[in-house]
Order: sequence, then structure tokens, then C-alpha cells
Amino acid sequence: MGKIIAIANQKGGVGKTTTSVNLAASLGVLEQKVLLIDADPQANATSGLNIDVNSVSNGTYQLLEHSTIAKNAIVKTDSPNLDIIPAHIDLVAIEIELVDKEEREYMLKKAIQSIKDDYDFIIIDCAPSLGLITLNALVAANSVMIPIQCEYFALEGLGKLLNTIKDVQRIHNKDLDIEGLLLTMHDSRLRLSNQVVDEVKKHFDSMVFKTIIQRNVRLSEAPSYGESIIKYDATSRGAENYINLANEVLKKNKK
Repeated sequence: MGKIIAIANQKGGVGKTTTSVNLAASLGVLEQKVLLIDADPQANATSGLNIDVNSVSNGTYQLLEHSTIAKNAIVKTDSPNLDIIPAHIDLVAIEIELVDKEEREYMLKKAIQSIKDDYDFIIIDCAPSLGLITLNALVAANSVMIPIQCEYFALEGLGKLLNTIKDVQRIHNKDLDIEGLLLTMHDSRLRLSNQVVDEVKKHFDSMVFKTIIQRNVRLSEAPSYGESIIKYDATSRGAENYINLANEVLKKNKK
């Protein structure tokens, strides 16, 4: 059965999509069968894997409103062992459309039930909000990975996210675990970056991944070419970081 990991943080610009795309691609390179679900209306994970967002007619939106089945929404990518359920800007409407539906928090969980055994890992790239789409991702997931940017406001809003996760555990998904906190955009030359690392490790200890994602120019460039960092520059520091993270996830899940 596939392990479902939601990548979530309601703060924008912390590296959620970068992590979703590159962790998924790294797991694929390590011979895991991976599905990436783009659950963000900005659809950056979709374009980041060289899929034309405007051509998406079957994706996360159709899945959540149950006008398609998961198998028909899956698109193969150029990355080894990696498929994607793409997103389109129309996903933004689903928050309003699902409001009156019964069991609206369980739409994604129900939709992917039929395919979850086809993959070793399913990664869900969440929107930078704690809205209904993110709630669907947390209800469907086995665990949540939280990227934290190594900058001044790093811990701002983290308490709110952890409270939301507790609420989801209590009401909707008692088996939801925290996969770990991932420190991103680290610049070892900056004292502030190192202070944030120390602070997060002091507060959360074993919940923090050993791998730290360094600030890396190649990592920033890769999405504009529609490629993961593994495909764009496999020798870069960013690629090394994400392969290390993938190995850490595999070790943690004993795969």
C-alpha cells in the first residue's frame, strides 16, 4: 500500500512545491513508484514537470468534484517512475463548490482509494492556506511533511498548522502522523539561517529531518525549464539534498 505524504504549510514561499516535485522525482530515481498530486490552484508542480497547465482537462479539480476517476486523471511525466495528477487554475473554485457537500473533507481520500495500492508513495503538494483543499489532503494522507524556511518568520504560523493537524487527527484522520519538519532555503553564511536551524531543532528535536535543503541557484532555475532538479542538474547541491531527503524518507518508512 502506498504511503501518502501531504507537503503542507499555510505560509507561502517556504519551498512546498520545490520539495513536492524534487522529493517525488528523487524517490522515482531511487526506484520507487510515485504519484504527485497537485492540490494547489497555482499549479506550479504541474508546470514544474513540463505539463502545459492550460491543456489540463482532467485533474485535481475533476477528481474532487467526482466528474472523473483517479486513473483517468493520471499523466505520465518525463521523470523515471513518476506520474502526476495535474492542477489547473479552476481548482480555486472547488472550495466554494464543496462547501455544501456532505463529507466534503473526504473527497480526495475517496477519489484516490482505487489507485493508492499502485504506488509506493503518493505526494500531495498543498496550497499555501488551511482551506478545504488542504484539509482534503490532510484527511487523505498518512503523514504530513512541513517545510520551514530558514528565515526570521520561520516559526510564525507553525503553531496554527500544528493545531489544525491535531484537529484533523481528532475529528477526521486519527492515523495522521507528522512525517517531519524540513528546513529549507538554508544559507550557511548567514547567522540568522543557522539560528533558525538551532531554534527549530531545540523545539522539535527528533521531528526535524537531518537533511537541510540549502539555498541553491540551480534549484531555483529548474522549474522554469519544466524539470526537477534531478533532471536539470543531477550534480548540483540541490539534487544532492533532495536525494538525501528521499533516502531519509525511505529509511524512516523502511522501504
